[in-house]
Amino acid sequence: MNEQETQLKTRHNFGDFLYWNLVVSVPFITACIAIAKDSILWLIFYIITCILLIMVIYKFYCTHCPHYIQSAKNTKCMFFWGVPKFFKEKPGPLSLLEKSVAMLTTLVVALLPLYYLLLQPGLLVIYFLSVIVLCTTLRRYECKRCIYTQCPVNCAEK
Repeated sequence: MNEQETQLKTRHNFGDFLYWNLVVSVPFITACIAIAKDSILWLIFYIITCILLIMVIYKFYCTHCPHYIQSAKNTKCMFFWGVPKFFKEKPGPLSLLEKSVAMLTTLVVALLPLYYLLLQPGLLVIYFLSVIVLCTTLRRYECKRCIYTQCPVNCAEK
């Protein structure tokens, strides 16, 4: 492993934000296409639900992250850039409740479009492959260099 892969990432830049949001957009858009083919109302419900659940993750999970804490008024991280800090910073480890809420809401967001994806096996394959790519890429390139050592998925060397 080279030095750049093992060096902790103390700051994200706008390019990180663009990259990770493009990676996240593949499964999200795939799910939207699957749902839209069947129901525009369910598509609207799905989009609103995703926004609300992401805000729950933002409150329970992100408020502990050093990237959230180190910026003054707006977040500057790989998923949220320029978003106002709506919630109070909470330095330190996540409580069991916060971990549970973050993991459960992530699962709900990922599994919510499953019914519509099962109706279209091609989109289902694209969805699951893109979710796998997202998770493995996060683990490989971010979690191994993350400065939030108390994160439950952090795998940076101590």
